[in-house]
Amino acid sequence: MKIFPRFIFAILLLGFAHVSFSQSGKAVLHKNNNVQASGLIHKLNASKDAIILKSDKKINYVYTANNTDFEDVMFRIDGTSYELPLYKLNKGRNVIVAIQSPLRIVFVVNIIEEFPKPKLVGNTLSSVVD
Repeated sequence: MKIFPRFIFAILLLGFAHVSFSQSGKAVLHKNNNVQASGLIHKLNASKDAIILKSDKKINYVYTANNTDFEDVMFRIDGTSYELPLYKLNKGRNVIVAIQSPLRIVFVVNIIEEFPKPKLVGNTLSSVVD
């Protein structure tokens, strides 16, 4: 009889561990490890809903180079840092190019689940919850 409660406890513990580790994020960033690309820091922010780009040199543009009929993303930055929200990218594989004249630094973001687009509530932005 002592085995049954331990068995149930073990199943519950494994179930909760699986749920907590399976919610690791909705996007995966594949960094560019090239030596010339080391001047550009590209990483996901803490909440994993935006890409942070930082550099010592000026970043001119950021755009997507996807082979789809969907609308591509293109931003003129002209600064040393930028935060690209992931809700602007399509679900699936997105090839992102950051231009630092004369370099073009390429990295890939896989969007596993689409991010909700924010809506304007009053004078502030808020996420749309379905």
